[in-house]
Amino acid sequence: MSKNDLNQLLAKEIFVTGYAKLPTNITASKMYEVIAVGLLIKSGTGEILEAECTLSTQLANKFVSRMLVGKNINQMEEIENVIDISYFGSAKKAIKTAAQNCKKKFDAIFMSEEEV
Repeated sequence: MSKNDLNQLLAKEIFVTGYAKLPTNITASKMYEVIAVGLLIKSGTGEILEAECTLSTQLANKFVSRMLVGKNINQMEEIENVIDISYFGSAKKAIKTAAQNCKKKFDAIFMSEEEV
């Protein structure tokens, strides 16, 4: 089954999550051991439509969302660059790892039978 065929079978939007271990010295780690990043993605294009994460403050959650919304999950280097130049909280590495794990799940959905 080609990627194009699979696109037609899937919903127009899909939701993927990625997780990563948080540093132990930050507030969010007292609430959660891991950070979760959830992305609503336009399945045909990879555009990130909505994003949420489990950081401890609303401001941090909103900021992460603004960094990711409008980006394309297929352009992880751009996403990582935006995080690198914009986010200076202690959870930076965990956010990047969780986003990378979202990308892996997105890719797995569209993996063709020949790649299995």
